[in-house]
Amino acid sequence: MKTPAYDHLTATYQRLHRLGHLGAIAGWDQAANMPAKGNEARAAAIAELAALMHRMRTDPALGTEIERAEQENLDDVQRANLREIRRDWQRATALPDDLVQRREIATSRCEHAWRTQRPTGDWAGFLANFRPVLAIAREQAARLADASGLGRYEAMMDAYEPGMTTATVDRVFGEVRQWLPGLIQQVVARQAEQHRAEPLIDPVGPFDVERQRWLSEQVMRLLGFDFDAGRLDVSTHPFCGGVPEDVRMTTRYSTDNFLGSLMGTVHETGHGRYEQNLPRDWLGQPLAEARSMALHESQSLSFEMQIGGHPGFAALVSPLLREAFGEQPAFAPANLRRLLTRVKPGLIRVDADEVTYPAHIILRYEIERPLVEGEIEPEDIPALWDAKMMELLGLDTRGNFADGPMQDVHWPAGLIGYFPCYSLGAMFAAQWFGAIRRAVPDLDARLNAGDLAPALDWLKVNIWTQASRWTTDELAVRASGEPLNPAHFKAHLARRYLG
Repeated sequence: MKTPAYDHLTATYQRLHRLGHLGAIAGWDQAANMPAKGNEARAAAIAELAALMHRMRTDPALGTEIERAEQENLDDVQRANLREIRRDWQRATALPDDLVQRREIATSRCEHAWRTQRPTGDWAGFLANFRPVLAIAREQAARLADASGLGRYEAMMDAYEPGMTTATVDRVFGEVRQWLPGLIQQVVARQAEQHRAEPLIDPVGPFDVERQRWLSEQVMRLLGFDFDAGRLDVSTHPFCGGVPEDVRMTTRYSTDNFLGSLMGTVHETGHGRYEQNLPRDWLGQPLAEARSMALHESQSLSFEMQIGGHPGFAALVSPLLREAFGEQPAFAPANLRRLLTRVKPGLIRVDADEVTYPAHIILRYEIERPLVEGEIEPEDIPALWDAKMMELLGLDTRGNFADGPMQDVHWPAGLIGYFPCYSLGAMFAAQWFGAIRRAVPDLDARLNAGDLAPALDWLKVNIWTQASRWTTDELAVRASGEPLNPAHFKAHLARRYLG
């Protein structure tokens, strides 16, 4: 049966994929390699490409083709792809070309300046660049909300987490907010008692950057990353970008703390393996893209937290640490595992342990939602940040902009609505491993023996290769038997840290 309208749509999205490929590599190079004086020209070039792709996405003819394709004889997979094409088209047509171009220029300028402003804590300088980013984000949110019927923050979050509502996030985060501070106190007290009985041994540096790079690459290989389809570089803020055929990961190194770099790399490897295992048969179509950023974060956190915090992982990497840095008592598997599961409230989100991490996300959600919805202004952020850090983690952040509201790339890059995905992803990761343990009853014994295959194979079959074939709820039910259930996350933390 011929499907001319659908075929025209798939051809258009194949072109968009290829242009997106170029944009992704240009963005990676901007973060990892580009000399500082190239930023204005690169920002203009990326903005030009974004505008071109936006014009393609908003061509009125596409809307007609979508309506025609709806009437064609499509199979279930094609229908799922058409669902994603329609969703993409509806979001794109809500935004005019000039807004897209202005957004690219403003975020490129703000993010580039942030790299040097953050180390000095230049909050006033940051605000000068962030105000235009926020103004455009508010305009974008209003247009998307008008077109979709969603709330303004909800419309921004929908770009990363299709179908997620602020009502659900409020409910889930509200529940976590009730039990998290108490759990943190319990775990910290318990670990302090353990450390008094058997002192924890910290690694002794400095740790050579080249040896750290070697270590990161070896661990990436253990986790199955394909270096023929990707690479690891350095950037100010670790990320995973590129395309499934050419995944670009970055990390950052510190000579006095190799564990932060190592586990950051493990985190990004989860993203990278998801991308590398998206279905090639559908490549170039929305159907072949990762379903959502919470699902993406569920992969990075499956690697960093679920696997990385398991005793089997410590035993697996211990010999590599000795090979990289020499013999140290700190590298003994039992001690290493305690290092990897140490709970200590801190200022930096990306360095946070899995118990305190949700507090960092709840804080950001409770600031950026009213920020987008116009209830607060950028000048209000520091005071709110300080109050919430004290309330949730008992930490004083007054006057510390570098390690406070300037620490993340998300706001300067305009990625507003993304933060909830991290903790939603942690909840999904706990849910996946509950399902894996039901499917593989001896999972923990196999992980303790250094066999990661049962976990990685399950993720590949149930998450990676499914891409956007199903809605998030449908995928969760098919994989684990139920939609998102945060009870799995609470049970995981209690089992690992209080069991």
